[in-house]
Amino acid sequence: MQDLTDIHNYNANNTLLAGRNIVITGAGDGIGRAAALRFAQHGATVILLGKTVDKLAAVYDEIEAAGHPQPVMVELDLHTANNAEFEALNREIIDNLGGLHGLLNNAGILGEMKPLSQYDAETFDQVIKVNLTSCFNLTQALIPALESTENASIVFTSSSVGRKSRAYWGAYAVSKFAIEGLMQTWADELSDTCNIRVNSLNPGATQTNMRKQAFPGETPHNNPAPEAIMNSYLFLMGNDSIGVNGQQLNAQKK
Repeated sequence: MQDLTDIHNYNANNTLLAGRNIVITGAGDGIGRAAALRFAQHGATVILLGKTVDKLAAVYDEIEAAGHPQPVMVELDLHTANNAEFEALNREIIDNLGGLHGLLNNAGILGEMKPLSQYDAETFDQVIKVNLTSCFNLTQALIPALESTENASIVFTSSSVGRKSRAYWGAYAVSKFAIEGLMQTWADELSDTCNIRVNSLNPGATQTNMRKQAFPGETPHNNPAPEAIMNSYLFLMGNDSIGVNGQQLNAQKK
């Protein structure tokens, strides 16, 4: 049994995700891009979901050029997407791929870094919609596709400020606290009804555009690149994490 405090050192075999279909939101950049490339490298058919076609196409082409399973590209803006679009995606996955083995809810936006008393209400609503509400709607819509396979895995991307908040993190911290509650509720509800496991993963400080936005004065190379933290993601998406459910995990050693 893998030590859950040491999943950043997990060693995945090359065929860990062979035959598995995995949706990744925010797949065009940062952690989502790194996850898509690594999952494909380990045999997964990845469904690249994002709002910027050029970025998704670049990931798609890189996966194909490497000879990995052909990915699927889904252009969808989580800020404006509706339930009908999510339900259509569920049907397409079942009809064309047979089912879904994994869902990485990774997409998110930072919003404003300022006191809540000065926070713009429209921005607050947008952050909650992208970071929380869309995760709920997409996950709910994809449950039938996930239930149609054995041992499916749902991973919600969390944050250190979703576990212990700090001043000026505003709607982002609120959304990540809510994500932890969403994860725990779903994990408990599904534990006795199906083989879907649900966990949250805190990436930690990583070289991403969001990190640069939040910490503009930070030296980027002090933090690992997204590619360097993928062991934890592989563990949660592969069968070695069967039985791990409702856990708040970290992609980096604390």
